[in-house]
Amino acid sequence: MNIEAIAHIRTDFPEKFGIPRQSGLAEGVEGRIVFEPEYRNPDALRGLEGFDYIWLIWEFSANRRRKDSCTVGSPMPGGQSYANVGSSPTGGEAGAAVKVAPVDEVSSQAGERSGGHNVQPAKGWQPTVRPPRLGGNRSMGVFATRSPFRPNPLGLSSVRIERVELDTPDGPVIVVRGADLMDGTPIYDIKPYIRYADSHADAACGYVDTLDERHLEVVVPDSVKAEISTERLQQLAEVLALDPRPSYQDDPDRIYGLSFGDLNVRFTVSCSVLTVVSITSI
Repeated sequence: MNIEAIAHIRTDFPEKFGIPRQSGLAEGVEGRIVFEPEYRNPDALRGLEGFDYIWLIWEFSANRRRKDSCTVGSPMPGGQSYANVGSSPTGGEAGAAVKVAPVDEVSSQAGERSGGHNVQPAKGWQPTVRPPRLGGNRSMGVFATRSPFRPNPLGLSSVRIERVELDTPDGPVIVVRGADLMDGTPIYDIKPYIRYADSHADAACGYVDTLDERHLEVVVPDSVKAEISTERLQQLAEVLALDPRPSYQDDPDRIYGLSFGDLNVRFTVSCSVLTVVSITSI
């Protein structure tokens, strides 16, 4: 089957670390779906204004462990290349005193443009994976997880439509909230969320039902608050409260680095309290 990216999403997540593990968990975080030139037709969005949510089908294109996965690396609109996205969770400023958390393998991960290509199942795929939320030491079947390490590197996310902008320099743009996608993620299809078919409130969710929702208290000193607007601080706090660390890391002396848009955020976590150490521009 030949498929090609119809759009890319722009978000405040330039790297894998810190991206919410599922869509909708950080509802205030905004993303912009920018269509490829050949799909910039307002008629394609006719009727979308009546829906609150859409499904995005996209690629885990920043997953570099599968050498035989989709070919990536073409420039994004504007000429920016994403070939090296995700290489440094602290924006290249991590020193000896800063221990940076490893990437969470079940976080949504993407970031490089892929044009039209044949998506083939990855050779040598593994039938089991070790979700970090289970401590990284329990194996589950790949089809019982949302791990990015799959036969085909496709992701599925439900996001809320904030608004549709039909007349922008990039053509029609869909502004969404609650996305769990890395900046530059290629999107292959968009479908409306339909409540009667897509919502199953009483559904059993296997081992996920046994996991506690991890929400941290986020403390930001007044001196740090001055470096960021109130709205951006609220969005950042939503992301940090989800505890971006892998579940097997619990070192109160460790300083973690997270990139959020053009900001470098450093923080520590002790018990259930996350304290922001600094916020600087990248």
